[in-house]
Amino acid sequence: MRSSLKLALLALVIAPFALSAQRPATPAVQVGEEEWPGTFSIIGFDPVTGEVGAAVQSRVFSVGNGVLWAEAGVGAVATQAAVDVGYGPRGIELLKQGMAPKAIIEKILADDPDAGAFRKAGRQFAVMNAKGELAAHTGPSAPAESGDAQGKYCTAQGNTLGR
Repeated sequence: MRSSLKLALLALVIAPFALSAQRPATPAVQVGEEEWPGTFSIIGFDPVTGEVGAAVQSRVFSVGNGVLWAEAGVGAVATQAAVDVGYGPRGIELLKQGMAPKAIIEKILADDPDAGAFRKAGRQFAVMNAKGELAAHTGPSAPAESGDAQGKYCTAQGNTLGR
């Protein structure tokens, strides 16, 4: 991994801890106070090494095992907001079959039964293959202050960020 990519990923990992060290030791939510910011995830590709990396930050404790899914030589999937954790393994499976990221998002959304308390209109997710091709989706009912943005070899998704 190139040193610039390593430094960028390291900064993303360390920044939340550095910021939290400056806050007083209080619970994340107290009656009459605003909640801490929501969730964001990033997926990036290094065209020199062919490596894909991903990171997530959230006010929800230990959320990483339900947001990020990745496999070496295949790619990565990030799923958040009105989460269906099945999107991650299904996205990896479709990447292995050679499906393009945009087609994966379309297929997973089309196949979603939209049952239960968390509806697909509130979901966010992104897919990147091992070539750096990517796509992302933010549903129209995703939590407030949500969206996604893409660069040449990166995608970021976030929700409840304006608090």
